[in-house]
Amino acid sequence: MTGQLIWVIEDNDQNFELVDFLLDEAGYRVQRGREAADLPRLLAGEAPSLVLLDMNLPGGSGIELVGLLKGHPTSQNAPIVAVTAHAMRGDRERFLQAGCDGYVSKPIESVHFLSVCASFLRGGVER
Repeated sequence: MTGQLIWVIEDNDQNFELVDFLLDEAGYRVQRGREAADLPRLLAGEAPSLVLLDMNLPGGSGIELVGLLKGHPTSQNAPIVAVTAHAMRGDRERFLQAGCDGYVSKPIESVHFLSVCASFLRGGVER
């Protein structure tokens, strides 16, 4: 379903521009957070259908933010996908164990990325 709101919490401008372009072309709406300090602003707004979360942000770790997102009424029902350069053995499992619902490694491969997003937006799961 197009028009769904996706929060992209990403501090790197180039990564955000790519993700924003791909999601916009697919018909989704995007709201950006750059760092942990942006979370209160996001939580005060419209509930997202999906959260794409960089796991290495200024002002707080993605793992800390997962707990806050899962515990807040605005975002508690939105799947969270870790979008991260952490791609070593065990990183995916660590982020899923921390509460993320999915994982996409950087650099982003556009077809796979959009497939993961669409799957979660349809109510699917990646695990």
